[in-house]
Amino acid sequence: MSSAVFLVRLLAGVAHGGAGAQSLFTWSHLALICEQSPELPGRDRGLGLLTRKLGCLAESTLLSLLSLDRVATNQKVREQVRLELSFVNSDLQMLKEELEGLNISVGVYQSTEEAFTIPLIPLGLKETKDVDFSVVLKDFILEHYSEDSCLYEDEIADLMDLRQACRTPSRDEAGVELLMTYFLQLGFVESRFFPPTRQMGLLFTWYDSLTGVPVSQQNLLLEKASVLFNVAALYTQVGTRCNRQTQAGLESAVDAFQRAAGVLSYLRETFTHTPSYDMSPAMLSVLGRMMLAQAQESVLERICLPGIRNEFFVLVKVAQEAAKVAEVCQQLHAAMSQAPVRENVPYSWASLACVKAHHYAALAHYFSATLLIDHQLKPGADEDHQEKCLSQLYEHMPEGLAALATLKDGQQRRQLGRSHLRRALAHHEESVREASLCKKLRNIEVLQEVLSAAQERSRLKYSQHQADDDLLNLIQAPDIVPKTEQEAEITPPQFSKLAVTDFFQKLGPLSVFSANKRWTPPRSVHFTAEEGDLGFTLRGNTPVQVHCLDPYCSAGLAGAKEGDYIVSIQGVDCKWLTVGEVMKLLKSFGEDEIEMKVVSLLDSTSSMHNKCATYSVGMQKTYSMICLAIEDDDKSDKTKKISKKLSFLSWGTSKNRQKSASTLCLPSVGVSRPQIKKKLPSPLSLLNSESSLY
Repeated sequence: MSSAVFLVRLLAGVAHGGAGAQSLFTWSHLALICEQSPELPGRDRGLGLLTRKLGCLAESTLLSLLSLDRVATNQKVREQVRLELSFVNSDLQMLKEELEGLNISVGVYQSTEEAFTIPLIPLGLKETKDVDFSVVLKDFILEHYSEDSCLYEDEIADLMDLRQACRTPSRDEAGVELLMTYFLQLGFVESRFFPPTRQMGLLFTWYDSLTGVPVSQQNLLLEKASVLFNVAALYTQVGTRCNRQTQAGLESAVDAFQRAAGVLSYLRETFTHTPSYDMSPAMLSVLGRMMLAQAQESVLERICLPGIRNEFFVLVKVAQEAAKVAEVCQQLHAAMSQAPVRENVPYSWASLACVKAHHYAALAHYFSATLLIDHQLKPGADEDHQEKCLSQLYEHMPEGLAALATLKDGQQRRQLGRSHLRRALAHHEESVREASLCKKLRNIEVLQEVLSAAQERSRLKYSQHQADDDLLNLIQAPDIVPKTEQEAEITPPQFSKLAVTDFFQKLGPLSVFSANKRWTPPRSVHFTAEEGDLGFTLRGNTPVQVHCLDPYCSAGLAGAKEGDYIVSIQGVDCKWLTVGEVMKLLKSFGEDEIEMKVVSLLDSTSSMHNKCATYSVGMQKTYSMICLAIEDDDKSDKTKKISKKLSFLSWGTSKNRQKSASTLCLPSVGVSRPQIKKKLPSPLSLLNSESSLY
């Protein structure tokens, strides 16, 4: 039996004799396949790579079975193939769910320090396939820039090495800086090599971090958005790995989660309508909310780290801080339960958000009960301050109670305190119940220990102060007003703080030598300075332009034109030289013959737009895309008018979303568009400009 047939039967769960045998495709087989695969490098968990390997196996197996089904003429053979195909689909679905569960596990990337704390949720990195830039970029350099592409082999190799390194970044600030560097470098690459009027033939494939579903597109924006998502994911992993037993570690965790929320917010606002579930606007909004909730949770842990003193005002503060965390977790759980993210958010994440909401609500009521039961208003105490704090603890006091009167009446204090304890126990029971309903949460020992210890503490407190008339106590403990000394806020990404050098700066200043501009091939102008007079002046920054040209001077007669850009003089590259430096170089030759190479910008005579669709395997809702990109005509040598790249328009009607789109390039159609006057943006502004994936 050939290895291909064996693999088909292995995946299909079919014994050699028939289709009724028990499934043979077990985790041991998957582990063996992965161990024998040299292309799988060692890295943390390697979960995304396992998902990718599974996708490749599934694709090849299904194609083999489908081909066999088409060519088979015997009806029994076809029925056997279809039965095996059903086994393949069933087993692959089970394995896919297991792999998804591993990739979204809340137990991954937790701090290595032993801590009695509830786990935090990290995001997994998006995986990608290899991309070979060399052929496409070399061809474009030769065609568009009229330069020897062999001179840029090192730069292309550096770009590919940088991309490869970004696939396995370290889980620290160095890894974040590496990803940010590649993201900024992509801004230069986009401006240099990706004109808006054509596809470059590079297919970028990225896998959904939550489901492992691959998305392929001939669009650099998918690459940029995916790298940016990995920046946010890396921040979450850094925050999760922080030592939460120290003040510095908790401050780092708060900062990391806030930065992750900032990157996710920037991604949602800049790269709209992305064709991947994990980067859809609704999902990015929920993920950003989750990061802010975890930052708020870390703020509470930092406040409680030195210990909670059994003092009235300290307990008021901690109770309101816990209520704040409970509020944001409740809002997070509500957002996770809404369509369309409800179907794609991992169940363990939504369950953990619900568990935390009830757990921290229980803590808020427990601390409120403690400050009421354990602290009596003593003579000489600051009555006004305590009355103010108690009244601010609630939106309104229970019916029939006043803040000062309650503080002075010991029986009312104890009754209200016991009411808080009853509500605390109810929230504890709900948090334990929610945790028991999720298999993944049941297996997290530290979570079960934290919930059990908190519940036991509240139960013990209630049993110590339980009274016989509690059943007749009609006082209902009000909700605690959430309040915090540090509100978790979004920290926007600071791209300008990272200095990145354009790998392809030898091509010239980006303001002129970009993919959006068209110019003549470099032409040589041989001339001499007559009596020290060049016959023209220079203007501009870099590169400099020929200005005030005398048409009858030596340079004018040799073919120089007004507005030409000087790219070299006597073999010396002048694209980055200033007016003063170029003039000094010209005068250094005296009356000797000078060879000057110049280029002239060309006007665009027509605007074209291409259409492209996204190929997405296994997506229930396929986001099809149409790219409209128009380049405006250049009007003069002084001012360049570049059209704004229009957003990709969705084809996603209700009847089309169930259809899977394949990669294709639709015919180009010439259309006329009104001129849009806009200055040429800088490389940094190109990174921050609004762009879209469809």
